[in-house]
Amino acid sequence: MSKIIAVTSGKGGTGKSSVCAGLGYTLAKQGHRTLLIELDFGLRCLDIMFGVENEIKYDLGDVLAGRKTALEAVQTVPMANNLSLLCAPKTLTSVNAKQIVEICRSVKKYFEYIIIDTGAGINSHVFDIVEQANLILVISTPDPVCIRDASLMSDEFYNRGNKSQRLIINKISKKVIGEALVSNLDEIIDKVGVQLIGVIPDDFTMTVATGKGNPIPTDSSALKAFDAISKRLGGEFVPLTVKTA
Repeated sequence: MSKIIAVTSGKGGTGKSSVCAGLGYTLAKQGHRTLLIELDFGLRCLDIMFGVENEIKYDLGDVLAGRKTALEAVQTVPMANNLSLLCAPKTLTSVNAKQIVEICRSVKKYFEYIIIDTGAGINSHVFDIVEQANLILVISTPDPVCIRDASLMSDEFYNRGNKSQRLIINKISKKVIGEALVSNLDEIIDKVGVQLIGVIPDDFTMTVATGKGNPIPTDSSALKAFDAISKRLGGEFVPLTVKTA
């Protein structure tokens, strides 16, 4: 039985897609068959991050239109065995939660993890889709606007009965912790109101790698953080260590 994980945020710019890429990459490297489903219609980017931009023949739009099955539209990622993508269409396409549930149901026996990269923003479309997940990962940066939006989104999830939530704090550096934006990580956790599962440092090497569609360097601090979070998702005890640049 596959585990469906929804990755979401209250606003754009939190690095939600980068988090999906990092988690998908490390889960696959750990030997887990993993599928990333991208729902940022008209704004897809995971194909570029994994260097398969010119290899995508079909996407989620083809599945929703009935031209291809979900499994036929899936693209494997050469840089990471066990990792596959179902990319968002390049154009805006309507979708509802029932369709995403059916897509997940049709492929779940082939994958251990299905990670849904939701569109950013607080709207019923996102809430309806995220409700189907086994786990919700709420992404925030230290930016006060992101923190507030993450809190509002999490509150709505709780109001709808979605208790299984975890917080990932992204783009952490010494410049924003204790000096510029927030005094410490506890301040972010308290304001969002969700249990922390991981902290991702602001890592230029990962930004360059995903921008060029190259494998993430093994010495990347962000990669090490994603590797730890992926192990926690599987129930493994990994101490939370935070190293900021």
